[in-house]
This record gives sequence, C-alpha cells and structure tokens, in this order.
Amino acid sequence: MGFQPDKFIIMQQLLDIISKTNKSSIQILLEFVEAEKLIWPLAAANYKGLAKVKEKSFQFDGFEIRVQFNPERMRSSVAGVDKKSILARQCFLCSENRPPEQDAIAFGDQYLILVNPFPIFNYHFTISSNTHTDQRFMPNVRDLFELSRALEGFTVFYNGPECGASAPDHLHFQAGESSFMPITEEFGALKQSAGRLFSGAETNVCAFDNYLRKMISVESTSMEEALKMVEIYYNHFQKMQPEKMEPMMNALCTFSGGKWTIHLFPRKAHRPTQFFAKGNKHILISPGSVDFGGVFILPRQEDFEKITSHDIIDILDQVCVDQDTFLELTEKIGDDLAKF
Repeated sequence: MGFQPDKFIIMQQLLDIISKTNKSSIQILLEFVEAEKLIWPLAAANYKGLAKVKEKSFQFDGFEIRVQFNPERMRSSVAGVDKKSILARQCFLCSENRPPEQDAIAFGDQYLILVNPFPIFNYHFTISSNTHTDQRFMPNVRDLFELSRALEGFTVFYNGPECGASAPDHLHFQAGESSFMPITEEFGALKQSAGRLFSGAETNVCAFDNYLRKMISVESTSMEEALKMVEIYYNHFQKMQPEKMEPMMNALCTFSGGKWTIHLFPRKAHRPTQFFAKGNKHILISPGSVDFGGVFILPRQEDFEKITSHDIIDILDQVCVDQDTFLELTEKIGDDLAKF
C-alpha cells in the first residue's frame, strides 16, 4: 500500500505503517516526500531545485568540508531568533500555522514527521513536537535516540536554541539521509587517532580536537549507557556556560547495525564575525548541525564563489569552544567516566 496524495498519511503512526506495509522506514519516508511533492507546489519546486544546487569541496588533513550554494536556505540562515523577533511572528511549526498541503506522519504521542519544504538533503524532514514547548536537549534526548533507531539510514540532528535552531521556541529535530554528510564516511578513520575517554563492552567515547570543529562522540549498543554518557557531557558543559539557557551545542545521531552514534559539538558562539561584516568580508553563514557534519550551507552565490579554506577554518574556530576549554571539558568527562 503506497502513499496517495489524499491526506492518507495524516497522523498515522510511523511504526504502524511499517508493520502494516512491511516496508522499511526509508521506503516509507521516501514515498512520503514524493507524495508531498505531488500536492505541494512549494515543496515540489524546492526539491526540484536541488538539482541546480552548486557544490565544491575543500580537502583538509584526512577529511573534507563541502560547500553548498542553496538560495532556498536564506530564510533559515537569517532567521531572527531573539525574543522580540520570535514574539513578532507566528510559530511556523505549530499545526494551526502550517500550510494545508503539509501532511504529517506521527511518531509516538509527541512528534510529527514533516517534509521540510526548504531542503538541504534530497529527503529532508522536520520532526516537530505536537506542543509549543521550548527547544531543549536533555529533557528530549531519549526521543532523539528513539527517532534515530526508527529512522535507520537517516541522521537525526538537533540544533540548540542559540546554535542554529530557526524555531528556538518550538521543540523539533531534523533528519536527512546519513550518506549526505562527510562525517558519516570519515568517522571510522578519524576515531583511530582520537582521544579515548571511555572504552567498555557496549560503549566507546572519543574526543576530537583536530577536526576543525571540537567534537565528542559516543558509540553504543546500549541506549541507557549512551544516555548516561551524554548526560555526563551535558552536565559538565552546562557548568562551563552557567549564564546560558542550555550550553551551546549541536548534535548528530544515527543508528546502524544495532549501534547508536551521537556526535556532540560544544560551541561558544552562534554566528561568526563574517555574518555581520560589511563589504567583501561579509559571508552569510549561520552554522548548524549540517555545517558541523561537513557541509557548509551558503544561500548567496557570491559567498559560495569567494569562500576559501582559510575562511572555513576561521569560521569554525570562532563558533567552537577553544582548545583550553575543550581540554578542561574532556578532562572532567574523563574523570567521571573513569568511575563508570
């Protein structure tokens, strides 16, 4: 039974659809996107537009950063996320404000899986809370793991309220095919030289300080152990940024072959100086999880054409925590994990 452009899928549970159709979540979600494109001109046009997106690649020491020129991401890149801007607009993730063409697949009682009409990925989803509640990581990280398990083949990601979330007032995740981001292929080789914070029967924790961005990665076949590792990271980082509503961070989470992998990116800034600069120094970039996964998204062609490897290094250096802070964080995490 395939999806039809007649509201067939509204509010059906993803796991129920899998059970009834004997299809994988990948098959179901790909069909979902195709069905939405049939009834939603905006989505159809923007997904078609991906064929015209320009990309180029910069090679670093054992890894790459790809740069994508994607003009449809302008709205997200320049989104006002201050309190005044949020109060001045309707929440575009609340059901009453979404376009009538935007169907949904339910996930549990709390979430709706929506086709993102301004895609970066070939299949790009927003996973939105049914209730208008603030974007927060720790109260909802178990949901991130559950979503990742259900959406095997996709990376589910979280942008913090001060780290790329264009709707910091409404809890949501996003998802796209895992193969899109370089980090998916690079991680296996990179972790061979990473700092090992913990190694157990079911779980490993590594720290990366030579990947342009600072990163802590947890791999585990046990959700409960992985959640504990994430909690230890979060609690220490929160103490280092006590003035924040939550510590500045992004997260990428996948499930494959019975194992979760979550990459955590501690940050110190939302946007680099290039975002605010004038003239030739201006580069309109507001890094989020996809950028940290290895794909810089630029909505202006002039920025795509002029950006250099030195710009990429500088931008990531500005938004990531510095080396001393990262070493302090990893030492504290390592001390706790030694007792685990």
